[in-house]
Amino acid sequence: MPHRPSTTPRPPHTTWKHALWVGVMIVSAQSARTQVFVNNLMPQPSSLTPGSGSLALTSTFAVQIAGSSAENDTRLRSAIERATRRIEMATGLPHAGTGVTPTTPLHLHVDRPGEEVQTIDEDETYTLKITPTGIDIAAKTDVGAIHALETLIQLVQPGPQGYILPAVSIDDAPRFRWRGLMIDCARHFEPIPVIKRTLDGMAAVKLNVFHWHLTEDQGFRMQSLVFPKLTALGSDGLFYTQAEAREIVAYARDRGIRVVPEFEMPGHSTAWLMAYPELASGTTPTSIRREFGVSDYAIDPTRDETYTFIDRFLGEMATIFPDAYVHIGGDESPAPDWKKNPRILAFMRQHDLKNNDALQAYFNTRVLKTIARLHKHMVGWDEVLTPGLPKDVVIQSWRGGDALTKGAKLGYEGVLSAPYYLDGMKPAGVHYLADPLPSTADLTPDQRKLVLGGEVCMWAEHLSARTIDSRIWPRTAAIAERFWSPESVQDVDDMYRRLEPISIELETLGLTHLESGDAGLRELAATEDIEALRTIAAALEPVSFGERYHAQRTNQLTALDRVVDSVRPDPPSRHFIELRVKRFLTSPTTDTQDRTYLDAWFTSLTTAIPIVERQMHTSPRLADASTRVAQIPALAAVAHQSLTFLASGQHAPTGWKTAQLQKLAEAKKPSALVRFNFLEALNQLVAAVPD
Repeated sequence: MPHRPSTTPRPPHTTWKHALWVGVMIVSAQSARTQVFVNNLMPQPSSLTPGSGSLALTSTFAVQIAGSSAENDTRLRSAIERATRRIEMATGLPHAGTGVTPTTPLHLHVDRPGEEVQTIDEDETYTLKITPTGIDIAAKTDVGAIHALETLIQLVQPGPQGYILPAVSIDDAPRFRWRGLMIDCARHFEPIPVIKRTLDGMAAVKLNVFHWHLTEDQGFRMQSLVFPKLTALGSDGLFYTQAEAREIVAYARDRGIRVVPEFEMPGHSTAWLMAYPELASGTTPTSIRREFGVSDYAIDPTRDETYTFIDRFLGEMATIFPDAYVHIGGDESPAPDWKKNPRILAFMRQHDLKNNDALQAYFNTRVLKTIARLHKHMVGWDEVLTPGLPKDVVIQSWRGGDALTKGAKLGYEGVLSAPYYLDGMKPAGVHYLADPLPSTADLTPDQRKLVLGGEVCMWAEHLSARTIDSRIWPRTAAIAERFWSPESVQDVDDMYRRLEPISIELETLGLTHLESGDAGLRELAATEDIEALRTIAAALEPVSFGERYHAQRTNQLTALDRVVDSVRPDPPSRHFIELRVKRFLTSPTTDTQDRTYLDAWFTSLTTAIPIVERQMHTSPRLADASTRVAQIPALAAVAHQSLTFLASGQHAPTGWKTAQLQKLAEAKKPSALVRFNFLEALNQLVAAVPD
């Protein structure tokens, strides 16, 4: 695995400074009253033109399909069925299967089914036109139609007399061909239902590559019938059967998503070597590795038997994973045995291999022959990019945009992941502004074509089946927009406005990113009465992977049941408080609305403290955060005083600002593996107070 750097008041959307990205007054065909079309789409389409009027949803859909072979396209039929049922559920329409006659026209013209094995060049374009009389979707393939149906679902909104679809014309196409999400299921195993609901979420925001990280030092998660000891000895009994993997591939394809498996080699291979020690470079493990970080164990690249084994294994996996790409990892392989094993050193001298990098390049070239024989393309992390590497290798960059640019200049296709590591616990807005291929990139037009897109990475050191959704969603929806929409779509405030409705939509698909936090808080407090605890939790967020790893020294067996596991990364309160502060500071002496809100929000934190402190007395795990709770009154006082000074235009007493900034500095120090999410906004308030 590539190295990584180390209950809130909810305002109505109409109070936001940037309330609408596109807001158009339209006249309902059913009513003389006017209504507002709010563009909540995520990702934003390439082209959107609001029309006049709206389509009233008073009945479920009368579907007509046209186009070559489209009528018999089972994938298209399944997508239509899922979409219409979701709209029925969202609007309270009775299902046609109950004897109701559908009357809302939904016309689809699809030229052809997609490829049997979806390719990176699959045509995903579509057009969607809604008028007061019906819906028309046109697409070259059923994959494009699937995307159009997801857009249709997001367009549903309440009208004066029920639910409507606003009149609109959309002409849409993805900016990048590779729009991925990687989930590490090796360090902590994730059950099949987790994978399926993740795929549903990916489809909703038009991601099209599920990168399945299946092997690690901590576990080998893919069943092999050819080499059964891989899971018998390397998985703790937690693995995916071949039948389950085929089920996931089919489930993903049904939603327009490719599945790219990753089998780490030659490093991160303790589980391989635990099962088959004859593959080792010298030192052999005695158990699966429970600790995280970089391991010294590595597969031996000098034996022909190694490549025979890999050839047979990958050949078996090719019967399960039909995608044209297979990921071999290739990162973080210090392999000290390569530097001291006499047999390996002799091999390196014989083949004029100067160092470990050269030996790994030799290994990659040998493995590439197998992958080419299987008519597939190799994908690897940055480390596989060494002199002489064949050009038919895709480089996944965890080292940053410069590394991606270097690969493109050398003629290699690439995928950017460096800015999209979710375990860094960065806000969605930070990820959102990181572009896989900015217009300023120093690349020629031909070199730019080599940048296939980007991929979100969710590493699993600190994940469980309960917490994984809250770590992935809804931030990944914002990144999905970066991969799909035009580069010019960069309004962070508007992104956050739209992120809330898409987050709620994702929960209707079965994702648990919203409810899991409450479940964790109830378990910690041993009560359903968590209103006060929820208020405090909304002001907190987890520290990054690196901070937690060094502070807690977690391993695979560490229980993930602390406060840090029940608070959300980038909770809505963080950006909303920042937005309120930013707006207040533009006119502090006259903006009473934002001042009142901010005063009330900080007061709500202090009001919740007595209840939370009583709950902490009966829960040692909850009491982890007692230091954080004890810091809140002083921080709230800083906020109240700052607001008062700014609203009155008064100067603060001598030394006041220095003292308050010191309090904020203390609050930034590590404690309980959580941090306050409002400190940046509070710092801006203090800094604005005149001395």
